[in-house]
Amino acid sequence: MSDAVLRLEGIEKVYNPGHPNEVRVLRGAEARIDRGEVVALVAPSGAGKSTLLHIAGLLDTPDAGLVEIGGQDLSRAPDRARTAARREMVGFIYQFHHLLPEFTAAENILLPQLANGASMAEAEARARDLLGAVGLSARLDHRPAALSGGEQQRVAFCRALANGPRLLLADEPTGNLDPETSDTVFDTLMELVRETGMAALIATHNPELAARMDRRLKLEGGVLVAG
Repeated sequence: MSDAVLRLEGIEKVYNPGHPNEVRVLRGAEARIDRGEVVALVAPSGAGKSTLLHIAGLLDTPDAGLVEIGGQDLSRAPDRARTAARREMVGFIYQFHHLLPEFTAAENILLPQLANGASMAEAEARARDLLGAVGLSARLDHRPAALSGGEQQRVAFCRALANGPRLLLADEPTGNLDPETSDTVFDTLMELVRETGMAALIATHNPELAARMDRRLKLEGGVLVAG
């Protein structure tokens, strides 16, 4: 059985095709991310990092090319199948936390699990374990407004891991954190990836963070090259 969790082959993406302001963002991008591997995605602003992550995470569809997660070709799958695969196999962390303000930290982590069929007892235990792993055991019942920015981002990190995804995608996940909190979150991420066999693709502008990952991919001119 292949160790590849994510395979991208020949990914093309064009905005406003056929128009004078056509923008060809991706030009045959290719990548493979294996189980237990943490890969940095490095590119300047506007190069297409977010577009690539959205395609890899089934939030957007490529104009051409293969998107395979866990051995399943999901490039042109129906919306229902893509939604199910995204819920069951993919976790996202964004630069801004996007937590639901009316729910507590624990409830923000419970909800995706309940939507994926977990029991309340299972979901509560998982939320406690994840929040404890990032030093937030005392914040389970706090709503986002009562948390610091760093605490909110750690809750978002836990939410992304709630359903035990095979693939973790992150877009500048520590960009709003202080150095000490950033290190704590990143160390926890690395431990969980190693323990679970998850694969992670992490977009970052931070060269020190990128250097701590297994390898780097650079997005240049719409294609991915080794960093």
